[in-house]
Amino acid sequence: MANIQLFDLASRHATWLAARQGSIAGNVANANTPGFRATDIEAFSATLDQTKLTMATTQAGHVADAHAAAYRVDEIQGQSWETQHSGNSVSLEQEMIKAGEVKSAFSLNTAIVKSFHRMLLMSSKG
Repeated sequence: MANIQLFDLASRHATWLAARQGSIAGNVANANTPGFRATDIEAFSATLDQTKLTMATTQAGHVADAHAAAYRVDEIQGQSWETQHSGNSVSLEQEMIKAGEVKSAFSLNTAIVKSFHRMLLMSSKG
């Protein structure tokens, strides 16, 4: 059976979401650190645009795709709601909104994979 690209895309999206959640957690953890600048992960659509097509491996001797997800982390400039006197640019409200977006995206990703998996099982059973 040929590889199903939807599962690969869902896996890459979940990896991206985990990296973004890590960035959000780092921002929240450093909310009181003087001079800390909030960071965020590059958008998933931009990450997909940069992904190059790779050759398929059909034998064990072929070079395998490592799927090394190296997401660019950017310092948020001009997007923060507030900058404190200490120079810290983390807005906890903004970070909680981003965390909610990540949770919703995880739920959608899981629901799509679950329904596609169910459809595959039903089609293979006949």
